[in-house]
Amino acid sequence: MPDPTPLTFAAQEVRLISALVVLLAIGLFLALPFVLSIGSVVFLPLVAGLIVTIILSPLADKLAYWGIPNFLASLMALLVFFAVLALALTAVLTPAITLYDEIPSMARQVGEHFNDLQMTFAWVGELNRQLAALSGDGSQKVVLASPTMLEQLALATPTVLLEVLLTFLLAFFMIEARVRLRRRLLLERQQVGSSLKAARAMREVQDRVAAYILTVGLINTGVGVVVALGAWALGMDAPVMWGGLAALLNFVPYVGPLLMVVLLGLFGLGSAESVFLGMIPAAAYFGLHTIEANVVTPSVLGARFTMNPVAILLALSYFGWIWGVVGALLSVPILLTLTALVDHLGRPNFIGFLFGEPLFATNVLDLQAED
Repeated sequence: MPDPTPLTFAAQEVRLISALVVLLAIGLFLALPFVLSIGSVVFLPLVAGLIVTIILSPLADKLAYWGIPNFLASLMALLVFFAVLALALTAVLTPAITLYDEIPSMARQVGEHFNDLQMTFAWVGELNRQLAALSGDGSQKVVLASPTMLEQLALATPTVLLEVLLTFLLAFFMIEARVRLRRRLLLERQQVGSSLKAARAMREVQDRVAAYILTVGLINTGVGVVVALGAWALGMDAPVMWGGLAALLNFVPYVGPLLMVVLLGLFGLGSAESVFLGMIPAAAYFGLHTIEANVVTPSVLGARFTMNPVAILLALSYFGWIWGVVGALLSVPILLTLTALVDHLGRPNFIGFLFGEPLFATNVLDLQAED
């Protein structure tokens, strides 16, 4: 009968190594935001270019399958993406510039509606004034001058242009090199099993992320069309702008639709004669988003693309904290990429590990026993 002592010692050794892996993962999770934020000029274009590469690689493969050379297929895929992005931004920004002159009058009307509400709840303001008088806060406040919006825009423009240029250059070269990368994964490895596993992981990530972005893009386009038609039916100015804005903001889960409701509410209050009429566009969009998020999107995406809402909110806050608005836009593709890799390579069992279970479902000791 074999001695169980070596097996017990080996199990303790594996658990100790797993604990070190968990500690390293936690440390990396906490330290990574500072590294990525400080080096955003380098890391943000790299991550954005990688996501664009994953999205456009199937299109480049399709063009290459039709006989187009790889260089031209990669360039055409990137140009298609750039054209769609430019068209969406043009549909939103052109009417917005036209409406810019009406912002002061709308702001005055919004102020009037808020003044009416303030008169309704005047007792709240009176209570605040009485509390302030009782506290006797007469300390002086120092206000520091800050750069104006135009100065901040002028300072940020060169960095933004550089990051956009680097993103598209990196995306083009990575799309063009995808065939050589696949060949190296399959042919330049000592073990055939590891090569096939790496190739399958790469294909799984590419197919899942590209299919998710394409499906969500079609759903958001439908949402934009419905919003544009609804804005036109309600007599709102620039219905195409509202449709395009709804489609773009819908790529950011939870936060984007909430921002759209706020914008429609402010615009409605600034252009309607009463508060009730002003809130109709926001209420209509909220009803549309409720149907889309709870009925249409889950039924179209299915279980394969369904992600944990808590994980989505964590990814939004995590990458939004690091890279701002761009990080929030990239958070869902990054989360989907990491989820596809983890599902393919093995999902760690963090909760079970705290109660004595192995960190991964496949135990190293079981593999050794089989050998």
